[in-house]
Amino acid sequence: MDSNQFSRRNFFKLAGAGIAATAVSRVALAALPEIISAEKASTQAPLQPNTGRPYNPVVTLNGWSLPWRMQNGVKEFHLVAEPVIREIAPGMKAHLWGYNGQSPGPTIEVVEGDKVRVFVTNRLPEVTSVHWHGQRLPNGMDGVSGLTQPAIPVGKTYVYEFEAKRAGTFMYHPHADEMTQMAMGLMGSWVTHPKNPKFMAVDRDFIFLLNAYDIDPGSYTPKINTMLNFNLWTWNSRAFPGIDPLVVRKNDKVRIRIGNLTMTNHPIHIHGHEFVVTGTDGGWVPPTARWPEVTTDIGVGQMRAIEFIANELGDWSLHCHKSHHTMNAMGHEVPTMLGVKQDDLVEKINKLVPDYMPMGETGMNEMSDMAAMMDMPLPENTLPMMTGKGQYGAINMGGMFSLLKVREGLAKNDFKDPGPYQHPKNTRAYEFKGEVPEVQRQSVDDEKTAIELQVRKPTGHEGH
Repeated sequence: MDSNQFSRRNFFKLAGAGIAATAVSRVALAALPEIISAEKASTQAPLQPNTGRPYNPVVTLNGWSLPWRMQNGVKEFHLVAEPVIREIAPGMKAHLWGYNGQSPGPTIEVVEGDKVRVFVTNRLPEVTSVHWHGQRLPNGMDGVSGLTQPAIPVGKTYVYEFEAKRAGTFMYHPHADEMTQMAMGLMGSWVTHPKNPKFMAVDRDFIFLLNAYDIDPGSYTPKINTMLNFNLWTWNSRAFPGIDPLVVRKNDKVRIRIGNLTMTNHPIHIHGHEFVVTGTDGGWVPPTARWPEVTTDIGVGQMRAIEFIANELGDWSLHCHKSHHTMNAMGHEVPTMLGVKQDDLVEKINKLVPDYMPMGETGMNEMSDMAAMMDMPLPENTLPMMTGKGQYGAINMGGMFSLLKVREGLAKNDFKDPGPYQHPKNTRAYEFKGEVPEVQRQSVDDEKTAIELQVRKPTGHEGH
C-alpha cells in the first residue's frame, strides 16, 4: 500500500498513514483547517489516531481516511467538493465529482461523543450540500438544501457542527441536485467508533461504498439521467481488476462495512466462510438477532456490517451475486450469439467495419481470454466486459468483485497484496484422465416414474 499518496495543496506530504492533528500550521489554526487531498486509487493503511479519544481505525478499500485537527476540544475536518479524475481500473479513467481529490471522498472517523465540525468548500460548478446519512443531529445540520439550509453557493464554505451521538457506520452525500451529483460520484463513508475501543473490536475492519456509473466506451463523463441501465458497477468507484484485495491474517476476526448508494439492491456473497450481519445504518444488531449467512442483500441507501473469522487459507471471491454486476462497460445491448455461426459473415462485415470482431458464439469467456492476451481491440477509455488474470488464466469477472486473501504470518498492520495463494499438494481441482462412462438413461416404463409423469386427467369439476 502506498502511504505517501497525499498531495500538499499548500500542505505537506505525509510521511506515513497517520498524521498528528496538531501538526497543521498556525495560519490554519486561526482559520480553516488546511486541505488534504489524495489522487491515487490504492488502499491506504489505516489512519492511527494521534489526538482525541482512542479507536480502532478502519481500512477504506481503494481509499483513505481524512485527517483532522483538534480545536478547543472539537474535532475539525475540511471537505472540498470538486471535480476529480478517478481511475476506474487500469486503462480507464472517469471525470467525476468527489471530495478532496477522490470519488468517493475520504472516510471520516470519529468517536462516539466527539464534538465534530466539518468545513465544506464548494468547488463544483453548481450549488451543493452535505447530508450526514443516518446521523442523529440538529435539524439545521441535516444538509437538505432549501429545507434545512440554503444550498452552498459555488466558491463558498459552509460549516456543519454536531455531536457524534451513536456508534455505527454511516455515509455522506449531497441533498442538492442529488441525482446529478451522486451519479457523478459525490459521496463518502463515515464511521463513528464506540467510546470503548474493546466493544465489538475486530482485528481488521474494512469499509467501502457500492456505486454505479453509465459511461459510454470512449467517453469520460457519466450520463446523469440514467435510472436503470448502468454499465459500470463499482466499489468505491473502482471496477475489478482495479479493486484491491482484502488482505487478512488467518484466524483474524474481520469486519466488512458496506454502504449502498446505487439505484438497486446488491446481494453481496463471500466464498469459503460464513458470516453474521452485526450492524446496519440503525446500529448494532443484538447477538440474539444474528444468524449465519454467506450472502446478504443490501438495499438502496442501506449499510451492512458483516463479521467472520478468517480461518480458511486461500484467495476467496467476494462479489455481488447479480451476475451482470460482475461485468464491465460493454455489457449492454450485446445480442446473444450462442450457437450462431459467424465465420461466413466476418469477411463481408470487415469490408464495411474493419475492426469488427465476432463474439459470443460459444459464450462470453472468449472476451476474457482475448482481453487477457491483449488481443482484443477496445474503444478508447473503456474496459472489457470481463477481465482480470489469475495464476491459472482469465478470471472472467469485472465490476463488483474482489478477493479476500487469507494468509498466515502477516504482521498486524500488513495489508500488502501477498500475491496468488500457493495451494498445498493435492488441494487443487485437477483434470480426470480416465474414461468417462456412458450416460445411463432411465426408462419411463419404470412404474414409479410413469406414475410421477402421468398427466392428471380432467375430472369434470374444474371451473365449478
